[in-house]
Amino acid sequence: LDFDGEPGNWDRYRLRIPSKKMELSAAQFVISYPENYKGKFDTDAVEVKVDGDTVLLQEDGVVWDKERRQLQIYLYEPTEADQDIEIILSNVKNPNFGGTYYFNAKYLPPGFEPGRFEVPRYVGTWILSISRF
Repeated sequence: LDFDGEPGNWDRYRLRIPSKKMELSAAQFVISYPENYKGKFDTDAVEVKVDGDTVLLQEDGVVWDKERRQLQIYLYEPTEADQDIEIILSNVKNPNFGGTYYFNAKYLPPGFEPGRFEVPRYVGTWILSISRF
């Protein structure tokens, strides 16, 4: 959390994935969050960096699926395996009430077909503490 994680305030979340967890190339990332998280995301302010360089996303490449509690991030070109990834969620409105929230990340390799069942690969969990202290 770049801006102290205070309830009801704007923030930026940086979700870092080390290269050792990226065993395959990735075409899509899926960030999930718990049911009790009531923050808001700006889908136009999502950035993905690969080894420190910003990569292009597809047009309308970030989908906030509120029902499933997921952010789906579609890359314009797949990453290569064994690269450091940083997913930056800017202009996030923190929940109005403090709490501890577990955000999980998974990815899908290139070649998946929308609608076809794919098993995303888990790459990490981030524990976000939203608090006035």
